Amino acid sequence: MINTRPEHTLCESLDICDDALSEISMILLMRRNFSISVYKDKCMKRRIAIRMRSSRCQDAAAYCILLRNSEEELDVLLKTLTIHVSQFFRNPPMFDKLRTTIIPLLYRQARQSGNSVRIWSLGSASGEEAYSIALILRVNFALELREISTTINATDIDTDILQTARNGLYSEDRLKEVPANVRERYFQPQGIRFQLADEIRDMVTFIPGDMSSPRSYSAHELVLCRNTLIYFTRPDQEKILHYLADSMPPGGILVLGKSETLVGDVRRRFSSLCPEERMYRRI
Repeated sequence: MINTRPEHTLCESLDICDDALSEISMILLMRRNFSISVYKDKCMKRRIAIRMRSSRCQDAAAYCILLRNSEEELDVLLKTLTIHVSQFFRNPPMFDKLRTTIIPLLYRQARQSGNSVRIWSLGSASGEEAYSIALILRVNFALELREISTTINATDIDTDILQTARNGLYSEDRLKEVPANVRERYFQPQGIRFQLADEIRDMVTFIPGDMSSPRSYSAHELVLCRNTLIYFTRPDQEKILHYLADSMPPGGILVLGKSETLVGDVRRRFSSLCPEERMYRRI
């Protein structure tokens, strides 16, 4: 039957029924070992609709057929479902708080305990957040870097985007919050993009990781999990926050995104450190 609805209403999230979403979920699980069950249905439907429009499929049934017959479309859909838009120093006040208060606190604690400082960018996408931390450390904490063992780890489920992060090559729009002196010193123009200096790239280790798996978690004194929980269902948000609480040492700092907060009984495991920037201390 010919669909007579206006073109702009095709493939909206409501056109993807639960049965179609289940079929797409099964295809992704069987063919790419990727489960969407922990993510919000509304978010997944919206992103699937993007691919349905791009591939000119008139309905979800046609798109399921395309997925079963096209390895290329499967890969593109997977990237669409896991993509994170980011930039260096996204939300500058949060990074200012890290520079002026949180990182000095962590180094003071490390000097007293003799331990290292471990930092984790969770859901790191193409690496801007992790590299922003590295730039702050290199510019403002050179002495501490020499005296105290400091590591920055960054994880994401998308292995291709992790390779992009390792390459450290960015378009100019990703650098709009980078201070001019930092940009001049650590970014080298390369055509229409900018290459991040090796000394900064070498400070970050990118590792594949699935936030829904407890095996992906390890101890870090500072964890940035920003603008990632919003894609998960409420029960899985609670699981992830408990995984973080289980892995973090007492006194460790957790940073969430502006639209995120602690949910459920995990709130008893953290104290509020800076409500404005969604910063919490592990009790």
